[in-house]
Amino acid sequence: MAGNQASAGHLLRLIRSGEATTRGELQQATGLSRSTVGSRLDQLFGAGWLRGATGTSTGGRPSARLEFDPTHAVVLVADLETRHGRAAVLDLSGTVLAEHTGELVIADGPEPVLDRLARWFGPLLERAGTTPDRVCGIGLSVPGPVDWESARIVQPPIMPGWDGFPVRERLRDAFAEHVGTPQGGDPLPVFVDNDANLMALAEQRENHPGCAAFVLIKASTGIGAGVVVGGEVYRGIDGGAGDIGHIRLHDRPDALCMCGSYGCLAAVASGRAIAGQLTAAGVPTASGSDVREHLAAGNPAAVRLAREAGQRIGEVLVTVVTLLNPGVLMLGGDLAGTPFLTGVRELLYQRALPRTTANLQVTTSTLGDRAALLGAAAMVVDHLYAPDRADIRLTALARRAATV
Repeated sequence: MAGNQASAGHLLRLIRSGEATTRGELQQATGLSRSTVGSRLDQLFGAGWLRGATGTSTGGRPSARLEFDPTHAVVLVADLETRHGRAAVLDLSGTVLAEHTGELVIADGPEPVLDRLARWFGPLLERAGTTPDRVCGIGLSVPGPVDWESARIVQPPIMPGWDGFPVRERLRDAFAEHVGTPQGGDPLPVFVDNDANLMALAEQRENHPGCAAFVLIKASTGIGAGVVVGGEVYRGIDGGAGDIGHIRLHDRPDALCMCGSYGCLAAVASGRAIAGQLTAAGVPTASGSDVREHLAAGNPAAVRLAREAGQRIGEVLVTVVTLLNPGVLMLGGDLAGTPFLTGVRELLYQRALPRTTANLQVTTSTLGDRAALLGAAAMVVDHLYAPDRADIRLTALARRAATV
């Protein structure tokens, strides 16, 4: 095995995935000599990224098993909704060490929202018993389309003022201003993605790791879909994949959407749309989260409207399921209760070909409000510890150590 496929970063990938967890297995998997494997592992141990554990004995001396050490750094993550936000500190295995939920109005715009979010991070790190220098990255979940490479939000209908804003740079600066210097003093890695994408990533890995094609529908104030294929989020060319809330319905040309168009699915079947219908019926409702409260209380009008919304979304999901042939279709967000699930199933099984749904599991989210946070943490770790990126970071750590 040649090139970076024999690098320390590649060995780390083999260890993290469980494909090879002893020195002998790494030699066999890579074709490297014992001394070269030892040298690569010395880099990983020197960075604090690995720890040893005793393997199972099959007779004779137990093998020394190698593990990724999830405690050597922490990740800061946040999930922005329309009227509130969640932030958390997690270790690299996804264990939540501290968490906070508070009011954040996304329509206030990026500057005040990101500044307030950064102010939460310092107290969270203190509660987690850690320090700013141990933060290896920040992951941010937002309710709009994201160009993942640039970390910029693209024409988000329910995020006025955020289009094209330099979220990565502003959040990095706010962290330095309110929290402190990140690990190593280098610019802090910041990653941003759509909330449905991150929810799908977390749910697939936690509950359906063997599912090769996984779809999650988030139905809250807006409607979006996250697609995970082969264990990776499918984002499309520029982050627009899964934006099903703006598929036009043929029979509702009167429904004005937040995007400015008429007849969008979100204008008819989202939490915002239901909130408007409930308010008109004399049940004051401001957003999807308020709809969820009405559903939890068993409000008859909310239950009926959620089921009808499920049916309308089910009409669109017939095409989605026929195109992608997923093994799991998961419903998440404020509307994802029994009435909504019932409505989706009614239309989906009625109109899709039996072949399309024969092996399809339709279910609801199990991670709940934490799904996007966990997905954001996984996004950060996946990128920072991928082989190529890991090798770059190891080289930087070695140079820094040599100058001390």
